[in-house]
Amino acid sequence: MTQLVSRTDRHLKWRALDGLERGLMIAGGICLACFTTSVFFDVLTRELGAPWLWLQEVTSAFFTYGIFIGTAVATRRQDHLQLSALTEMMTGRARVIFETLNRVVIGLIGLSMTIFGWQNFLQGFHSFRMPSMTPIAYLYWPIPACGLLVLLFSVEQIVNGLKNGYEHHRSRVHGS
Repeated sequence: MTQLVSRTDRHLKWRALDGLERGLMIAGGICLACFTTSVFFDVLTRELGAPWLWLQEVTSAFFTYGIFIGTAVATRRQDHLQLSALTEMMTGRARVIFETLNRVVIGLIGLSMTIFGWQNFLQGFHSFRMPSMTPIAYLYWPIPACGLLVLLFSVEQIVNGLKNGYEHHRSRVHGS
């Protein structure tokens, strides 16, 4: 099986969360495939003159789910949301401070997504999608879930960064 976590990032990650990351990547891939397929069939049925209106609901759901799953995975993989170009030029105490601050800010964003996303989710049971009349809350649930994951992955990196350092050291193998 292919290893998800690169050797250069292992010192910032707990092995216990590797399965969660793998599951999120699979779920994100499924969302992308389903989104693409539903768009294809939406266009096809419209061109044939017999549109399936419910496909727009399916498409927007898979798009939304995929976006928030991808955001959580990208946070763990450090693929975006970070000022890495600036911090990679730093060393020592300055780097630790900026790397930690960066992750604290991302964690606070995750906390905000969790709190306000949950409130939005609960309010979504009073609004309905057309034509299915499905509560819009089902479209909102990935927001607080993503927020929790962003917060978790930020804490993971802060704890391991303060313990092991944020810089990758090629001369030693980092455990977690």
